[in-house]
Amino acid sequence: MPKIDISALPVETGSGYPGHRAALMDGRSQVRLGAAAGLTQFGANLVQLAPGALSSLRHWHAEQDEFLVVTAGVCTLIDDHGETPLHPGDCAAFPAGDANGHHIKNMSDAPAAFVVIGTHTKTETGYYSDEDMMVRLADGAMSFTRKDGSPLD
Repeated sequence: MPKIDISALPVETGSGYPGHRAALMDGRSQVRLGAAAGLTQFGANLVQLAPGALSSLRHWHAEQDEFLVVTAGVCTLIDDHGETPLHPGDCAAFPAGDANGHHIKNMSDAPAAFVVIGTHTKTETGYYSDEDMMVRLADGAMSFTRKDGSPLD
């Protein structure tokens, strides 16, 4: 099995979120491991969080499963059930269609990291628990709207 040289892969920062929401992802970076290896059926990303950083806005997926394993530091899972600390080796799973909005926050003073794996589907709808926003994926493009489909701003 070919080893992936993570140090040779580009590190992505920033966010695809529209407007002021993009700045909420400061301190988060990711490396697309699955894409670098040519995987097409699921994605695998190494996400790194600086102290205080968020992985995403709290969200859930209609069609895509998500699974993560913490690889470094202490991450805090924040979902509809509250806050759960996750340490290296701890895992969390989010089945498609489960409306449990979730994200990861680094509440520590040290960097933290996790690998997240998720299904690839041709279409997807994601909902944001704390905002009147949803995202739709179709034909490789994301579009953000309010949950009723009307424009955001």
